[in-house]
Order: sequence, then structure tokens, then C-alpha cells
Amino acid sequence: MRVLIIGSLAGELGQAARIAMARGAKLDQADDAETALARLRADARVDLVLCELSHDVGAVVRALAAERIAVPVVACGSNADPDAAVAAIRAGAREFLPLPPDPELIAAILEAAAGETHALIVRDPAMEAAVRRAEQVAAADASVLITGESGTGKEVLARHIHRRSRRAAGAFVALNCAAIPDNLLESELFGHEKGAFSGAIARRVGKFEAADGGTLLLDEISEMDIRLQAKLLRALQEREIDRLGGAAPVRVNVRILATTNRDLPAEVTRGTFREDLYFRLNVISLRIPPLRERPGDIVALAEHFARRYAEVNGLAYRALSPAALARLGGHAWRGNVRELENTIHRAVLLAEGPQIGSEAIEVGPQGQTPTAPHIPGGISGLVGRTMQAVERDLILETLGHTLGNRTHAATILGISIRALRNKLRDYAAQGMPVPPPGAGVAA
Repeated sequence: MRVLIIGSLAGELGQAARIAMARGAKLDQADDAETALARLRADARVDLVLCELSHDVGAVVRALAAERIAVPVVACGSNADPDAAVAAIRAGAREFLPLPPDPELIAAILEAAAGETHALIVRDPAMEAAVRRAEQVAAADASVLITGESGTGKEVLARHIHRRSRRAAGAFVALNCAAIPDNLLESELFGHEKGAFSGAIARRVGKFEAADGGTLLLDEISEMDIRLQAKLLRALQEREIDRLGGAAPVRVNVRILATTNRDLPAEVTRGTFREDLYFRLNVISLRIPPLRERPGDIVALAEHFARRYAEVNGLAYRALSPAALARLGGHAWRGNVRELENTIHRAVLLAEGPQIGSEAIEVGPQGQTPTAPHIPGGISGLVGRTMQAVERDLILETLGHTLGNRTHAATILGISIRALRNKLRDYAAQGMPVPPPGAGVAA
């Protein structure tokens, strides 16, 4: 992932930069907000901004919003100035990174911004078949539609396809269509010219141009507004885009990969997804089976996550006991690999002794699919309360159940990630505490 740092790399911020690089991040640096904005307009591949508190974090956030640049900002500074940290969060910073830096906290922030761990772990024959099909078409330039439930690893497979393609030396640019509000998504995709809208003070390159010569992943494309789908279809057909406010089209050479956790033919029937766009994307279709259909992957993934989170948290690696593995194998994994990852991360922290025992594996009863959280008091506890209050409590308790993972929470609740995001925005506007996004979660 790419990280832009606003501030001096001398001292503690430089330590944070070195830790981020050790975790695999590619860094760029700007001395001030004006220089940083110029970099962000020119390079749509930046995934995260780290802004030192000595700069006006709120002004940076407002400038990004005005220019429709959807990049999260993390404020960095000393714990000795808590008021400045609180002010930065209230001004729109996604997180606060205290300095001197903590390696585990930096790792968590980078992981949350990146959205995926990118490790392709395959042992089960069902998943091996999906990977073989992906590798068979990787060298082609045809569009690929990757389907599967939330948390199955669709972006991981997309990155694998890119690495095996003729475009591997080019950029891989991912855009989560569910994570970006509709009024920002068009500019994120196609960029804009100076004066295209209020706040557009300079030209900005979009994801299509950033991915020129490489691969563009449109993650959860079913969440894209149908009006924008028409412009996307034209870009795919003509291999050219129109920047917002642009006077002439811009040629692009991009391979498109798209993912969805929805039944797109059903969305076409309902009129929420264009049929012509569906056919344009669905040249090659790849389905990732849910974890319950690939039990042979559970042990391998669990061991991978156990090693990974032991390292992240500075702990010695401990193997999973036979009883722990049996408990993992008996769970339904409604949240798929993402739920398994959260479960193992928690187990690494809670386990006692030389092995990770079954008592550290906090999942539902063996063999049962977890349900939405129970609201205390049953039916009698609901009488006298408004529907809005019951809905709010259910949403917030579900988020707590999923450790802040909004994609998983939306799946349990049976709503789209966009609908969930809008609800949380309303709650925050009403002054209610809203859990921050979990690792790898669409904000």
C-alpha cells in the first residue's frame, strides 16, 4: 500500500515511517499540506495519509472533501497534547497515532487502510479448482467477475490474478465501491479538471488513469449507483474516460476485475444493475466458495493467522491444539475467512499455556451458524420502544459482535454496506457513539 506522510521525517515521525516501510508500505513525504494535496491530485494510488499534528489536520480533511479525494487521514503526534488529538479526530481524522510509534498500532492502521492481508492460502480441492481457473485466465486481458460471500477473499484472488498476468509490472489499483459515497465515487474513478465543481482547485487523476497499463479492481461493484454504471460502461467499451469537467476524452489501457457478494442477475432483474454492464464484466466468472464449503482450508488459514498475529503482537508463536482445531472445524463460519481471522487474532491474545487451546477459540456452539446478537429482555424488553431505537440497538450490537467489521455486520443484518454506513452516519450526527471500522472494513 502507499502512504503519504505530511511532516518532517526527522525524529519520531521518521521512526513511524521506517516501521511502516518494514510492514511493506511504500512511502511518499510532503513538507506541508499544499504539497501533499498536489501529490494526491497526481497519484490516485495513495491509500493513507499520516498528518503530523503540527499541521492543520482539519484543513487537510476539509480540502480532501472539497476536492472529492477519498483518502483516510490519520493524525500523528505526542500524547502530551491530548486536546490536539481530540480536535483532530473531531475534525475528521480517521485515527490518532501517538508518538513515539507503537509497531503493533501502526500495523493495525495499515491493515485497516489496505483492507486485505493479501495472503492466498489454499489447501481445499474446492478452492484449488477456483485458483486453477483464475490462473488459466490470468494472462488474458478479459474482464473477470469474482463472486462470493463477504469475507471469502475476493480481493486476495484478484491480486493473485494481477500477479500472474502480463500486467504484473503495472499498477494494481483497488477501489471499494461500497466504501465511498456516491457523490465522491465518480471523481475517484475518472478524476476531475480544475473548476469542475466547487472545491476543484486543480486537476486530479482518478483510479482509471492511476491504473493505466495495469489492473483496476472494482470491489463490491453491485453497490455502485446505476447512474454511474452508464459512464463506467462507456469507459469499458471505448477504453477512454471523461474527467469531470473535461473537454476531451482520455485514453486508458486498463484491465478490469470486479467483485460482488450479491446475485448480479437478480440485481439486473430488480433494475438496480445494468444488464449491458453485467455482460461486459462477466466475460470470465470466478466463484469463491464460502469457507464452510472448503473445510480443508480452515486449518491452514488458522495456522497462518496464528503466526501472523503472534508476530504482529510481539508474542511467541504457539500452535493450535487438537481440541482448538476441532472447535474451528465444527463452526459454520458465516463471516468466512474474515471471521476466522478475527477469531484467531483474539485467540492469540487470550490463550494461556504453550498451545492455543479450545478455551481461547470464542465462536458460537459447534456446528451452528451464528445469529444476530440477542437484544436483552426478549419481546417484553421491546414493548414501549420505537422501531428506530430497536433498529439502532440491533445495528450497534451487531457491530460489537463483529468487532467493528461493517461488511460482516451488514451481511448478518441483511442490508447493504451503503445502507449500514448511512445509518451510522445518522447516529453520529445525533451525537451517539459509533464504533470505529474494524481491520479491513469499508468505512
